[in-house]
Amino acid sequence: MDANTFQSLISRLTGEIAGVPLDSSLEAHLNADHGPGSDMFEAIFNACQIGIKEGLMCNREGGGIRYGRVLKATEATHGFSVDVVDMKNVAGPHHIHPNGEIDLIMPLTGGARFDANPAGWCVYEPGSAHRPTVTEGRALVLYLLPQGAIEFTSAVP
Repeated sequence: MDANTFQSLISRLTGEIAGVPLDSSLEAHLNADHGPGSDMFEAIFNACQIGIKEGLMCNREGGGIRYGRVLKATEATHGFSVDVVDMKNVAGPHHIHPNGEIDLIMPLTGGARFDANPAGWCVYEPGSAHRPTVTEGRALVLYLLPQGAIEFTSAVP
């Protein structure tokens, strides 16, 4: 798995959703068309697992979380950056999504949840904030950030 192959896979998805409002309708669409068991879900999940094994992804660690930005926001990804994290029963740092955030939740252990969500897609609207939390096991989470925008805060909700 190299960055160009992964970018090609992600760009198929980001091309489909570019310019679409980040809201519950997008979340429903992604889960219906690209949710667990779909070709896209499985391709991304497999690519992430290979990318981690080969050192392309999650090559940094802090606070019990393995993480890393895999792709910067460019025209090739239709303005979305891509980060992948590996979390196990841990809460990450609080942050704000100025332009929203699209998350793909890929449990590595049965029943793992991200912000109380099971395997699949979760969409946060622009201006939303959270402390990303994985419970009930271990999961990979892929973050799509429009223009790569994220603002970490000192808040501890």
